[in-house]
Amino acid sequence: MRRIRWLSVIVPVVAVAIIELVSDGLLDAAFPFPIDTVVVTALVAVLAWGFSTIAFRRIDVLSSTLRARNVDLERRAASARALHRVSVAIAALADVDEILRAIVDQARALLEVDVAVLVTQGADGEAHVAASSGPDDGVDRAGGFAGSGAGVSRFVRPDLATARLEAPLQRAGETIGLLMVGSRLERGFEVDEVETLSALANQAAIAIENARLQARLRELAVDAERERIAREMHDGLAQVLGYVNTKSQAIEELLVAGRTTEARGLLAELAAAARSIYVDVREAILGLRSPVDPGVGLVAAIEDYAARFAEASKIAVRVEAADAARRLDLAPDVEAQVFRIVQEALTNVRKHSGAGRAEISFAANDGRLEVVIADDGHGIVDSAAPDDRPRYGIEAMRERAESIGGTVEWTSPPGGGCRVHLAVEAEAPREPAVTRAV
Repeated sequence: MRRIRWLSVIVPVVAVAIIELVSDGLLDAAFPFPIDTVVVTALVAVLAWGFSTIAFRRIDVLSSTLRARNVDLERRAASARALHRVSVAIAALADVDEILRAIVDQARALLEVDVAVLVTQGADGEAHVAASSGPDDGVDRAGGFAGSGAGVSRFVRPDLATARLEAPLQRAGETIGLLMVGSRLERGFEVDEVETLSALANQAAIAIENARLQARLRELAVDAERERIAREMHDGLAQVLGYVNTKSQAIEELLVAGRTTEARGLLAELAAAARSIYVDVREAILGLRSPVDPGVGLVAAIEDYAARFAEASKIAVRVEAADAARRLDLAPDVEAQVFRIVQEALTNVRKHSGAGRAEISFAANDGRLEVVIADDGHGIVDSAAPDDRPRYGIEAMRERAESIGGTVEWTSPPGGGCRVHLAVEAEAPREPAVTRAV
């Protein structure tokens, strides 16, 4: 363009100068007026036509190049928009099948092909069609098209895969599937089309991996709740039922012997055991719910739980939280695990400590949430549980703390009672310190 700009100035100037010299030196002597003027005009017209032809040809070439680049940019922009839409769908992750269908539809539209098919490896090790886009009879999910080979093409009608392009789905270096597009016509695929298909294949791999991880998380959550319920039943319900069975047999023998006064005493003990197990069952049922509702906050949720716990157990519970602790922004899983640890600590207070009062305090120190649960009971007694029965409550608290990168410790202060100290990393500081006794 710079050369054309200078030529557009220099060439006319040189041409006019040459014509003027020729006109003054030769034409005036060879031709009378007005023939010399006609000759000069014709010569100028020829030079102007030649110069404009060259200039406009160059401009046409540049315009054609610019149009081609605009088309390429528009195609790339369309690919980027399509990838953005797919990314948004993956983030929502409402249904992985819908996401995969959207991916094959986008692949078919962006690459302007006749069919697109996404194949994944099933649990049986065989390839399965996860999603497809194209004519209804263009894809056979059983892979029965004759003469199509043993690869992905066996799922696609041969005439729709005259030209085809494939991109693998990768997960940690492992191929978990393949995205293929096919066309009826013989054609080549440009570099940007290969990149687009690869990007869509990567999005499909992310969607499949996210769905797998979500399913795994649900399984782990179910397993964790099963383990927690098993611990609760072993540590409470099973033992009380065994106790009830033993006492019932004793009462039966006392009644046969006519010792009704002693039988009434054992019946009173059974009633007390029944009330205790009723509290345990209520706690287990409440534990099945999400412990901290969104927008409520961890401290408020524990205050509410402590009030209900105090009413059921007849143990006075005091909750104290500093401003900084209330304002800490904790992840939902951290809030849930801290709540469960406090819940387990209070359960241990009720079952094993013989305490009449308990206190829960929250503090924030150097970006860490510190929770202390203290009681006025008889402290940690190793012989409180038989040797053949593991201490499920303590193990559950330790595992929960470790799952969120925290630590939990148990000590018996010199003045008596038990002190449970939980510390967990938190994020930056949410309203004023409140002390509540229930």
